Amino acid sequence: MTTPPKARREPARPKPGPVVLDEISKQIIEELQADGRKPYASIGKAVGLSEAAVRQRVQRLLDAGVMQIVAVTDPLTLGFPRQAMIGIKCEGDLETVADKLSSIDEIDYVVLTAGSLDIMVEVVCEGDRHLLEILGKIRAIPTVRATETFVYLKLHKQTYSWGTR
Repeated sequence: MTTPPKARREPARPKPGPVVLDEISKQIIEELQADGRKPYASIGKAVGLSEAAVRQRVQRLLDAGVMQIVAVTDPLTLGFPRQAMIGIKCEGDLETVADKLSSIDEIDYVVLTAGSLDIMVEVVCEGDRHLLEILGKIRAIPTVRATETFVYLKLHKQTYSWGTR
């Protein structure tokens, strides 16, 4: 089976400590969330900066790991009709398990959680057989004790424009 294309890349590791954003940087982020291909000159007009100043700010935001600019694809149109969220219960060091899960190509989202599940992962698959193979890889990790699979029936909303608050 082919491996699905990477729609999401690992975010850059942020530098220690929180990044403080001024209002202009927040506006630039919001402009890019609305349209990641918006020209820097247009963004500059919207926020009151030159194209060069916007370019520099965007690069600083990327370098700091504050944001990333990516193409978001529709898995169905690319031949990946099965998507699922898999909840994982495990024991031992969660970071170690998360690292192993992150190395599985089909897993595009890994998050440590609180509650009845320790880790949640999202997968994009070619079909149910492919999903079963991925579940086998996850269950083969020695400290994984149980999985619960939530198969997506319909993606009702997906947005990346929550702003900067």
